Amino acid sequence: MKTKLFGITLFALTAAAVVLIPMRHSTGAIQTAVIEQAAAFTDKAKIEVVFVLDTTGSMSGLIEAAKEKIWSIASSLAQAESAPEIRIGLVAYRDRGDSYVTRVTALSSDLDSLYATLMDYQASGGGDTPESVNKALDDALREIAWSRDQNTYQAIFLVGDAPPHMDYQDEKQYPQIVAEAKARGIVVNAIQAGTAHTTGREWQKIAALGTGEYFRVDASGSAVAIATPYDRKLAKLSEELDSTRLYYGDSKTRAEKEDKLAATRKLHESASVASRARRAVFNTSGSGGANLLGDKELVDDISSGRVDLDAIKPEELPAPMQAMAPAVAKDLIREKAEQRQKLQSEIRALSQQRSDFLKKKVDERGGAAASLDDRIYGAVREQAAAKGFEYKADSPAY
Repeated sequence: MKTKLFGITLFALTAAAVVLIPMRHSTGAIQTAVIEQAAAFTDKAKIEVVFVLDTTGSMSGLIEAAKEKIWSIASSLAQAESAPEIRIGLVAYRDRGDSYVTRVTALSSDLDSLYATLMDYQASGGGDTPESVNKALDDALREIAWSRDQNTYQAIFLVGDAPPHMDYQDEKQYPQIVAEAKARGIVVNAIQAGTAHTTGREWQKIAALGTGEYFRVDASGSAVAIATPYDRKLAKLSEELDSTRLYYGDSKTRAEKEDKLAATRKLHESASVASRARRAVFNTSGSGGANLLGDKELVDDISSGRVDLDAIKPEELPAPMQAMAPAVAKDLIREKAEQRQKLQSEIRALSQQRSDFLKKKVDERGGAAASLDDRIYGAVREQAAAKGFEYKADSPAY
């Protein structure tokens, strides 16, 4: 990232699902790549986006589109010249009397866990209008731990097909909520699914008050969904890359990291091939390291000089490494580092071929100016410029 015993240990580590980065004393090319990657997701400019998503029965098509496109959206956000850290949150909402009114998923750069949560959402409930839009917007503002950094681009994207309940007297209404968001520098955008006139009128008001964009998509989300000849290979390589991660720390930290690994396993088991390919593209982008590795990843910490392997308590190491001699552990890390570098190189090359293929297909279709992908990217590109982010790409990542 011999003996028969070492071979067995190496197999056990590979099966345990872990990502490794080279030791500091590795050869120059690998060492340089490691240091650059380690720095790639520390002290970065940040982009924080919360999707406020109607999950009632009429939204099934758009929810499925969101599951397919969340990685493309993340890759589009990552196209900023500064390769920012991408943090995404989610507020799912329905209405009073449904199985829930709102469910909040915190802002995080661990997009695997966010995606695993999104995968569980199925459109249900509703059947009447309006919906608890005000409650959802208020939760997006108050239940989410937004950064206080004034240089962070922060935005809410409200996505739904029914207007807000304005007759619930015991809750704030959107004019006040959106005004508070604006005062905090959080842009509020409104994406209308479908053609309901009453929804369109309210969504336009919300976007205007929030200095955001209003646009409409059809019930399926109007997203670009094109399979490519590279998707299956990218999904396979991505799974191999994931299987090289190695986390350490106290029992609480290890439990948290097991949750992250479980989320990754879930998406490999359940997500579409195309979605897993999109994730591979994001994870090897300049912004993707925070999701791929996160913190307390053993070899990243060692190779960057943040941690000395000898200073880690044996009981805080991954179980298969606790009885290893230091020299054996370092050899293993070096081997895994080389494997990781090779996999990333292959993924990047295939990602470029995939991008070229998609651009050609989209151009053949006459472009995708009205797609969900383009509209979100266009809004972010324009709004984030006020925070110093520069997007030179003419189109989003698909």
